[in-house]
Amino acid sequence: MRYIIAIVFSIFSLGAAAQSGYFEDALRFSQSFPAGSARIMAIGGTQWSLGGDVSNIAGNPAGLGFFRKSEASISLGYSDWGVQTNYLGQNRSYNTSNFSAPNLSIVFANPKGVMERGSFKGGSWGISIQRIANFNSEFGYFSDALGETSIIDFYLQDAFGIPESQIETFGITGMAYQTYQINPVAFDQDGNPIANPDTYDSFVLGLPFQDENVLQEGSSNQITFGYGANFDHKLFIGGSLGIRSLSYFSQKVYNEEFIDEPLFASSLREDLFINGAGFNLNVGVIYKPIDFLNLGFNFQSPTWYGLNEEYQASMVAEYNNFYYEPEDITLGRQEAVTDLFINNFRLNTPLRLGGGATFFLGKNGFISADVDWVDYSAARINSNSFNEGPDNQAIQSLYTSTINYRIGAEGRINKFYIRGGYAHFGDPFADNFIDRSTTQISGGLGVRLNSFNIDFALVSQQSSALYQSYQVLDSQNNNIGPITDVKNSIINGVLTIGLTF
Repeated sequence: MRYIIAIVFSIFSLGAAAQSGYFEDALRFSQSFPAGSARIMAIGGTQWSLGGDVSNIAGNPAGLGFFRKSEASISLGYSDWGVQTNYLGQNRSYNTSNFSAPNLSIVFANPKGVMERGSFKGGSWGISIQRIANFNSEFGYFSDALGETSIIDFYLQDAFGIPESQIETFGITGMAYQTYQINPVAFDQDGNPIANPDTYDSFVLGLPFQDENVLQEGSSNQITFGYGANFDHKLFIGGSLGIRSLSYFSQKVYNEEFIDEPLFASSLREDLFINGAGFNLNVGVIYKPIDFLNLGFNFQSPTWYGLNEEYQASMVAEYNNFYYEPEDITLGRQEAVTDLFINNFRLNTPLRLGGGATFFLGKNGFISADVDWVDYSAARINSNSFNEGPDNQAIQSLYTSTINYRIGAEGRINKFYIRGGYAHFGDPFADNFIDRSTTQISGGLGVRLNSFNIDFALVSQQSSALYQSYQVLDSQNNNIGPITDVKNSIINGVLTIGLTF
């Protein structure tokens, strides 16, 4: 007889049964897109060679050296994250809206007087609180056509080689055993009983209807302290320290329904919560070889995170009063819950190198372009709670380096400004199944008065992805588990209000 534990709270030093996929967290928490004031967002996030904007605090801190007056600003944002999914020819649509204050900044300028001698012309300190990443989204799939596999196939492959005496401790596969979706092969070919068997089969043989819903919440935010210095109004050098906080929650609910099978329906729910903090360093340079040209360079160190994780899963299997003879039991509603797994781990995100140039059209505007390089395969996970080796190997094999580029322009008509931009962020995956790069189109308007400015930006971001519910390998070691096409469309509106003093 199997004993199903309703709820057990424990802290495990072994993470084998906790959430698998730390390599996914490494990418999720390493990716970021340009953020800051509405002015910078409107020109595609271009900022490596631009100065005099509060975005310089967390962007290229050398730009703080351009400030001649102190400035304070606040940005208000609205985001609508739309998702289109396709599974077995079935389409579904999702939308998640979110209000935020993505940037709050203040710059204290301390320029030297025009008549003061020396190459050093003063500098500025800046402090900002900025949203780095938004995780709030929802997506899933549903199909009224039978799937090509069942998650029971995954349980069977995952359970192979695990003795029955240990199977209950193996996460969701252990729950599949507890709810009788997989059962030990108890006799050999000659009919002799096997002591502590380590192979399994299932009396559920048909294919199911499948659906899943994935809810994600949270954000990553950074408090940045920066300084930029001005030398002869030609060379600007700056540095900053970023203290980053992170909060992420994910809830996945996967369901299967069968026809003419002992198992009527099954449901798997997984809850994951990750939070923590980290820090990074940022160094930048902007050089003006001639009055109408800026050249910029930026180095952003890895973010060194310390993260905490809580994971728990539950499973329900609904049987049609099926009599399971080996244990002399009639199966109805069978439930199982994993332990609450609590782990700690460290994540080092990849560094970023960037450069840019801005060409000024007198006082009528400018054209600016950025390029940066990020190697996502360089992210690393370390932990004393679990064996991080397989995830680090997955990071190295699945991910690759990317080249990201952005171009933007601003035109000025008296006190009014019109802006536009385009950005492309490369595909971080090494395979070529689909193009997972992200494209961004933006535009905006602004007005600047004596000591007051207001700017608005609208940003449209598009990307594609593949979502895999579980993995099943065929005889050729190819994954034949369900894969869903996911298309993301994110609209961001940002309003920035600034005051100089």
